[in-house]
Amino acid sequence: MATNIHPTAVVSPSAVLGDRVTIGPFAIVEDGVRVGDDCVLAARVVVKRGVAMGRDNEVGEGAVIGGKPQHAKIGNIYGGVTIGDSNRFREAVTIHAAMDPSRSTMVGNHNLLMVNAHVGHDAVVGNHAIIVNNVLLGGHAIVEERAYLGGAVAVHQFCRIGRFAMIGGQAHIVQDVPPFVMVDGGTSRVVGLNRIGLRRNGFSDDEMSQLKTAYRLMYRSGLTWTEVITTLQQSHTEGPAALLAPFLAAGRRGFVQERRVPRTATLRMPDRMDADEGDQSLRRVV
Repeated sequence: MATNIHPTAVVSPSAVLGDRVTIGPFAIVEDGVRVGDDCVLAARVVVKRGVAMGRDNEVGEGAVIGGKPQHAKIGNIYGGVTIGDSNRFREAVTIHAAMDPSRSTMVGNHNLLMVNAHVGHDAVVGNHAIIVNNVLLGGHAIVEERAYLGGAVAVHQFCRIGRFAMIGGQAHIVQDVPPFVMVDGGTSRVVGLNRIGLRRNGFSDDEMSQLKTAYRLMYRSGLTWTEVITTLQQSHTEGPAALLAPFLAAGRRGFVQERRVPRTATLRMPDRMDADEGDQSLRRVV
């Protein structure tokens, strides 16, 4: 079927384009690129050599797919980018190629990367993830399926974001985030299960109860992580909670800890205003 290429676009003769591909004004498609059926490359998109893209992907204005890895020791020989199907990359998204010529930065299927998001070299993004504006994924980072990363989240290189995890805006992630949890953007600490996200994705009451038990084991039992892994392996052998032990066992950077209010903390609260006084006193509540 016909492919629609704007007259100002520059497309290498060695690029392989599928059916019904649309390429907008001033876009550039380099040597050896593969673009699947029904893809749309908007104005000023650049798709670099070494990129293989599946079907039904939309790439917004000014995005650069397959850029040279940002590494002090990188030369002119490096890897590529492999992209699945039905992804949406909004304006100015950048995805960098892998360091090793035999490897690729990976993006799966049905992901949404919003404006100015960046995926570093050798990173892996699974399926159905949502990566909001200005998110930064460092090299070798992993984002598992249906994770949600809020605006301006920064993920350190080699860190993993577990499936169904939700990361609040502006969080800085320097350790692995276990699956199914929610991280507060202000403190970059875990604040509980991602209950709303799990419910929206059809988790049953029994599955939620299992995850709640597993969460308490991980963060409130007082066990070491080694003991937590062993106990999870014994107590949760099926259902979504069974995915926690393998994730924890594969960790190399440690895990984001829980944000908890110390038991000795006090709150300062105003007394009720006295009608005859012009100010209000404060009392301490333990």
